[in-house]
This record gives sequence, structure tokens and C-alpha cells, in this order.
Amino acid sequence: MRLEQLQAFLAVADTGSFQAAAHQCSVTQSTISRQVRSIEEDLGVPLFHRTGQVKLTLAGNSLKPRAARICKEWTQAQQEIEDLINGKQTELCVSGIHSVCAHLLPPIVTQFCQRHPNVQLRVTALGSDRALKVLRDGLVDIAIVMHNPLLTNNQEMVVTPLYEEPVELLMAAEHPLSKHDVVPWSELARFPQVVFKDGYGMQRVVQNQFKEHGQELKVALELNTLDAFRGIVRQGNLIALLPQSALTDSRRDPDLVVRPIGAPTLSRKVVMVTTQDRLMIPPIQQFCELVSQQASDCFSQISDLATDPRDLGSLADSADTRQSMLSSVRMPGGDRLLSRLPS
Repeated sequence: MRLEQLQAFLAVADTGSFQAAAHQCSVTQSTISRQVRSIEEDLGVPLFHRTGQVKLTLAGNSLKPRAARICKEWTQAQQEIEDLINGKQTELCVSGIHSVCAHLLPPIVTQFCQRHPNVQLRVTALGSDRALKVLRDGLVDIAIVMHNPLLTNNQEMVVTPLYEEPVELLMAAEHPLSKHDVVPWSELARFPQVVFKDGYGMQRVVQNQFKEHGQELKVALELNTLDAFRGIVRQGNLIALLPQSALTDSRRDPDLVVRPIGAPTLSRKVVMVTTQDRLMIPPIQQFCELVSQQASDCFSQISDLATDPRDLGSLADSADTRQSMLSSVRMPGGDRLLSRLPS
């Protein structure tokens, strides 16, 4: 049974005439008759009394409301898909690692909301593995994560490299390793470390580096927020290997120091991941373009500040401004823009 057959049946039922139904559907009368007969043959019962005025049979009366619902649903589906293709998307969901949500996304959020005031934007900070999982499950449209080819190796995924940044060492100001301008890699294995918990890409990067060089990683604690890392490391003995963009606040903390690490150096790659079909939707495509444009500028600023302590005051002002933007922007319905969900 085809949709046009149901539409022909409804046209005859509404007009009471095969001729009027043909005119309404812009087809010939014979076409209308053939489509109605096809339904009757499928169901095994007549749908109209054809003697005198055309009237519905008992079976026809039973079919009519159901056929009307089917046709209505189809029309609504067509309209929703057309709206989607034309950029009339009501919601856009983004998941990203914590440093991306803190430093890369705030100016992008502001620009996007100005251009698309009718799109409800939702941003959630998650670990890389979880962010990719919710993307695969269809719960978000875009994930900005550490690069992991094992989780993005399929034809549906579109992976856009954004930037690569060095991993540096965070420690208390009085820690023995703070005497080094560049901390030798061999020294790292001597001290217990704080790492991101399982499911975060940084844990995997650090573990692999130690394993490749035949060293044991002494994990003392697993955490999942940058505030917790700073609080624990500030206590004295524990150290943490973290990406450069996650250390901007630590650089202006008098109780903490950040040092580069010596060979073998460690870095992480950050990528944006979405799917082929989502890139056909204009708001998603435009958000991805904004991210790509902003990524190089944002990371260049962080990198410059990491090597020029005199600019830390301006960094603090910038970070406070960005946080203010994230916490104050609200979307239609009053929902907060940035939500930090447990991972």
C-alpha cells in the first residue's frame, strides 16, 4: 500500500466523488479509481458503495481516520525535514573536554547565539570517550575531544583536527622537581601522580608514554575536574601531567608551578568530530566553521601566555570574562547554556 493510494481514498471519501477527487489530486479519474481498487484488493473488502452517490462502507469508515493520521504524520515529517535542511533547527548539542569548554567555546557560543537566536544551544563538559559515545548514540551533534582513531574509525564520522598542544607538569611550588627549568622524563617516575580517571583521553596518553619507555606510572589518585587537580597537587607531594590549555589558571596560582618536560616530550591532539549527515544541517555546519576558525587563535594565545608570564594578568581577565559569558548566557526557555554533567 502506497501513500498516494491512501491520499486518493481520502479525497474520494471527502468529496463523495471520484471525479472531484481526481480534480483535487490533479490526476485523471481512472488513476483515482485504480488506486482505490488497489487498496480494496489488498484489504479484501470494498471501501465505497458505488451505486448512486459514492458513500463509505463499514470498512471504509474504519479505514478513514487511520489513513488521515498516516497522511498527516507524513506531511509533518516532510515539513520537519525540510525545516532541518533549511536551517530551522531548534536545538544543537555539543560535548567537549573541560579545557575546550573553558577556553575555546565561550567566544564561539556568543557569536553563534547572535547569529541563531532561535536555536537552543546546549554544551556539556565530558571526558573524550564519553563525549564520543554520546555522539555515536545520537545525543549530541558535535564532540570536541582528544584524538582517538580507534573510536572514530568509521565512514560516518567526520574528524577535523583543531590543534596539538604540549603536556606539561603541574606541581606544588615547593616540590623537589620545581628546581628544574625543564623536568627530565626520568624524574617523573619517582613521584606519585594524579591522573584523569578512566574514560578520559589524557589518562590513556600518559599511561602509554610510561609503558613505551618501560617505566611504571605511580597512580595515587584519579580525578575528573581541573579544580580538583589544583587542590590536590597544591598539598605538596603529588604531581600531574596536564595539557597546556588546562594549566592557564595554575600559572597564576602562587602555590603551584608549571614546568615543561624533557625528551621524550608528550603532546595531545584535539579534534572536532561530527557525522556526515549532521554536516548537511546549516547551523551545525556553521558552528563547526566557527570552531575551526577560533581554534588556532585560541591556542596561539594560550601558548604565548605559557611562555610569557607577564601576560598572566590579561589571561586572568580573559578567563573571567569567558566564564562570565558562559554562566550568564541563557537560551529560550531559561535553560543554562553550559551544563557540566558527571562522566
